[in-house]
Amino acid sequence: MKYAGLRLTLCTITVVLAGCSTIGLESKKIDYKSAGAKVPTLEIPPDLTSPARDDRFAVPDTVGKGTATFSAYSGERSPQALAQQQSDILPQVDKARIERSGTQRWLVVAGTPDKLWGQIKDFWQETGFLIKLELPEAGVMETDWAENRAKIPEGGLRGILGKALDSLYSTAERDKFRTRLESGTEPGTTDIFISHRGMYEIFVSEGKDQTKWQPREPDPELEAEMLRRLMVRFGSDKKRADAQIAAAREKPAERAKLTRSSDGTGTLEVQESFDRAWRRVGLSLDRVGFTVEDRDRSKGLYFVRYVDPESDGFKKDDGLLSKLAFWKDNKPNPKTKYRIFVKDDGALTTVQVLSSEGGVDQSETSKKILNLLYDQLK
Repeated sequence: MKYAGLRLTLCTITVVLAGCSTIGLESKKIDYKSAGAKVPTLEIPPDLTSPARDDRFAVPDTVGKGTATFSAYSGERSPQALAQQQSDILPQVDKARIERSGTQRWLVVAGTPDKLWGQIKDFWQETGFLIKLELPEAGVMETDWAENRAKIPEGGLRGILGKALDSLYSTAERDKFRTRLESGTEPGTTDIFISHRGMYEIFVSEGKDQTKWQPREPDPELEAEMLRRLMVRFGSDKKRADAQIAAAREKPAERAKLTRSSDGTGTLEVQESFDRAWRRVGLSLDRVGFTVEDRDRSKGLYFVRYVDPESDGFKKDDGLLSKLAFWKDNKPNPKTKYRIFVKDDGALTTVQVLSSEGGVDQSETSKKILNLLYDQLK
């Protein structure tokens, strides 16, 4: 595709700055703008009631009670009395917390998936994304591609032209996020997983007038930042959310290993219970370029399909290789479904790739899928 000179110059500047700086979690700036249409304005549900006002300074009602005394009013406003009054309103436990296993983090929130769905959708729209895919029955929500406008350098030509011509500026990166909701292991809770996919733009002509989009590796820190923001959105204290994310960044012990039998059959062993391993495998599949089209938890099966970046709104340059484009000449057929078998083996859980007939797949594709899952689950 062809671009104006200003667009290409800014593309170059953005790539250089991205390569020369590292943004920590605390200083990470996010200002997403969807690559598609304008984010729709959120509508207030017709049955939404106005929140109650803070009545700390309200004058006590004396109608029908005679003259109010200071001691009686103080007793009604004591911490014990207020706690009793609000016991049915305020939760006794935190509504959200971060959990981690291996390199993965997720959010545990009080509430069922169907009750939380609307709030999560609002969160992504408020963050600047359009919702591209909604599968409530599968617990999957996916955003459209968007650019982080905060990565556009300030000052210089942009400062001279001002915000009136801000639409001329664009970054060389795009992000999208997939949210997966699973009923939690604790009754009345939901586990929320967020996975990131990224693309970046490169020049493919000597005159720098043509570009292509290339997959880039998932950003765990960006996933963590979105989990932190969602945690605050659900009512957690910002400082507490920051502390939980920081604690979850400590390097954990490996929780998975690959084994291979004499006939070449590969098995991934995960040191987790089935419930937790099932959730982590689903998140890992999202991260490494697969989409879950169906699943049968009772049989431990995920039915997945490979998502080629070229069919996801971007063209891929086969001359450059990345972790997401590891298939090269023998990449999976996007029309082919693969079965990922998650089996409960007591103290641990095993993961295998099955053929369409139900037997263990011994192909090179199967080996690569297990290797990618191992990188995510270890």
